[in-house]
Amino acid sequence: MPLYRVKRGFSVYPIIVPTKYSVKSFNFYIVEDGDKLSLIDTGIDSDECWDQFINALSEIGYNLNDLSQIILTHTHEDHIGLINRILKIREIPIYAHSKSIPRLKWDQEFQALRIKFYKELYDEMGCGESGTRQIEKLIKGIQEREKYTVHADIIPLSKTDRISGFQVIETPGHAPDHLAFYQAEKKWLFGGDHLIGHISSNAIIEPDLEGKRLLTLKEYIHSLETCQKLDVETVFAGHGRQIFNPKDLITMRINKIHQKSDQIMGLIKRGVSTADQLARTFYKDKYQSQFDLVMSEIIGHVDYLEVLNKINKELKDGVWHYTQA
Repeated sequence: MPLYRVKRGFSVYPIIVPTKYSVKSFNFYIVEDGDKLSLIDTGIDSDECWDQFINALSEIGYNLNDLSQIILTHTHEDHIGLINRILKIREIPIYAHSKSIPRLKWDQEFQALRIKFYKELYDEMGCGESGTRQIEKLIKGIQEREKYTVHADIIPLSKTDRISGFQVIETPGHAPDHLAFYQAEKKWLFGGDHLIGHISSNAIIEPDLEGKRLLTLKEYIHSLETCQKLDVETVFAGHGRQIFNPKDLITMRINKIHQKSDQIMGLIKRGVSTADQLARTFYKDKYQSQFDLVMSEIIGHVDYLEVLNKINKELKDGVWHYTQA
C-alpha cells in the first residue's frame, strides 16, 4: 500500500480502487494522526471497495472499531458509498459541509425542488424531448439512491473550522458542498474532485437550497484560484494518481476553461443561440450519451459569459436565446 508518512503518528494510507471508467479509480484515504484514525471520503458502494478498505485497515494494524471519524469532501455517490456499511457495524461521527446535510439525509422537499429546478432549466434551455427523458432518469435515479440516506448525525464544517490538523477550505464548483482539507505543515491538500490530474472536473449545474441556479463555473474558477494561492506540494485526489506541485495544472485548467468559453462565444457569434443548440453543435455525439454533463457544461459557460457581460439573452416562447453583447 502506498504510504505518506511525515512523522511518527501522522500517516496517510490511500485506498485506490481501479475502474474502467474515465476517472480511472475511486480514491479515499485513511489518515492516522496520533490517537485519531480518520477516513476521508468512503469510495463507491461495492464489495471490491469494501474489501480493499477492510484489508487496508488490517495491513496497518487496525480494524473498524479503531476508526474515529468520517470526513467528506462532497456527497457524490462515489465518495459516500461505504458510509452506511460502516454505520451498520458501528456509529462514528460524520463531518461534512452544512450543504451536504439535505443531500445525505435525502430530504424529500429538497429532492422535489431539484426535479422542479431541472425541469424548468431544460425547458428554458430548449432541450425538448431530451430534457424530458433526462427528468425521467433523474426521478428514477432519486428513487434508487434513497439507499444512500444517512440516518446518523452529521456535524457541519465551514471554512473557519479545523479538523484533525487540517484547515477546511470551501471549494464549490464541482459540487455546491465541496470541501478540501489543507495541512500547511506537510503541504498536503485532500482535494476530492476539485482537481484531478488526468481529466478536468465538471462544474455541475445545481440549485441552491432555495432552488436558485448556482453560478457553478464562476464558483469553480474562484475555488481553483483559492487553491493556487496555497503552498501545496501534494494533492490527494478523488480519482487517478496523486498530484505533485499542482500550480501549473491549476493554471492549465483555468486557461482551458477560458479557451472553451471563447469557443462557445464563437458559436454564439455565428448565430447558434440556445443552450441546446450550442450543446448539440459543440459536443455532437456526446449530446445524447452524456446529456446531463454536456448541458451542465454549456449552461455553466453561458452563465459565465453573461457574468462577464459578453452576451445578452432574450426569452422567446419560453426559451432563452443568447447573442453577442
